[in-house]
Amino acid sequence: MARSALTRDEVLDTAAALVREHGPDALTMRRLAAALSTAVTSIYWHVGNRESLLDALVARTVADLGTIRPRGGTPAERIVSVARALRRALLERPHLVAMVHERGLTERMFLPSRRALVHEVHAAGLRGARAAGAVRAVQFQVVGYVLVERARERAPVQEPGEEPGEEPGKKPGEEPGGAPGGDEPWDVGGVESDGPLARALAAPVDTERLFVDAVRALVDGLLRGAAGGTGDGGVGGGPYSQ
Repeated sequence: MARSALTRDEVLDTAAALVREHGPDALTMRRLAAALSTAVTSIYWHVGNRESLLDALVARTVADLGTIRPRGGTPAERIVSVARALRRALLERPHLVAMVHERGLTERMFLPSRRALVHEVHAAGLRGARAAGAVRAVQFQVVGYVLVERARERAPVQEPGEEPGEEPGKKPGEEPGGAPGGDEPWDVGGVESDGPLARALAAPVDTERLFVDAVRALVDGLLRGAAGGTGDGGVGGGPYSQ
């Protein structure tokens, strides 16, 4: 049975999926044509050459990040919702975001979320330099957090007492030559009387919960005392209240 007529959107959807899964270097016109069960000439007819295809993917990524919309009943809740949506968007398309950055369009990609944040900090009563600082603080929090998450994903798996590149046969916690170290990521020296803290620090990190808690605390501080803020340090009543 013959396939239906190919569309430009279908080409871009499939190309974006290949980039998300394998990275931009794996995107060739021949591989894309195979994924679409069509001829390479058909790909060229719809999107031009490979550089034109990459430009189209970048433009679509910028547009996708422009669809973020605030949610919530207060400015503080809506700011947190923008931060959460922006983080999700960045994590879902790391290779595409990197392509945007390489083409010098990072500021344009973040412009819609910045406008949404400006609207909400104004609604909370902030103006001028304080409002600008609040917007930048939230954006930096999101981008910095995503960079840490991506670095953790690429790092070798560590177990308690194991450092990356540790010498074969070296006992956990020893410095080269066998000297005790005590500086592992799980070392919680000085909190012997707080067993729950030690166990929590050694447990896997719930990155979503940690992000939400951190952003809520940040927003509470930024909006404290603002004319339209919550004024009570509350951004939705705790983790995952939205």
